[in-house]
Amino acid sequence: MTEKARQATEAERYIALLRGINVGGRNKLPMSELSEMFSSAGCEAVKTYIQSGNVVFHAAAGVAESLPQLVSHRIARTFGYDLPVVLRSASEMAAVARGNPFLQRGEDEKALHVLFLADRPTASRVAALDARRSPPDEFQVRGREVFLFCPHGVADTRLTNAYFDSKLGTVSTGRNWRTVLKLIELSAS
Repeated sequence: MTEKARQATEAERYIALLRGINVGGRNKLPMSELSEMFSSAGCEAVKTYIQSGNVVFHAAAGVAESLPQLVSHRIARTFGYDLPVVLRSASEMAAVARGNPFLQRGEDEKALHVLFLADRPTASRVAALDARRSPPDEFQVRGREVFLFCPHGVADTRLTNAYFDSKLGTVSTGRNWRTVLKLIELSAS
């Protein structure tokens, strides 16, 4: 068996989530170039979804492990943007969909969002978060995700990436519930 064939049989599906791509005319990054960065790093079946930095691909675990720093570095070198890359396996993303506490409670999917954290925060940092920071908005931290329920949308919420990043000591990137489900669908094909 060739090395490439062996790696293909060991490949797992992943989803890379970039923060701050093509938002409000800032940090413009063509998806074709982003896709090429993943392909040249050893990923297979690379697909992007919408223009905001969602990449679905297959890769061996060793390749996937190095991608957040590698892709972030390549973007900085090529485009001059310092952008975090957060990675989840397809099975981790499916677990996010199954474990959304607000969906389980029956809330409207249009009001649901998830912040994906680069690192798991400590229990003491999670305990120090202000649950009353932005009523009627609510959040729950579960593992490396912050589930948000924002009944009036996220435009005016005080539950922002900056807030959670500073309080939890990590980096986050957010997606609405519709995008989370689409990424799961794409990673299944």
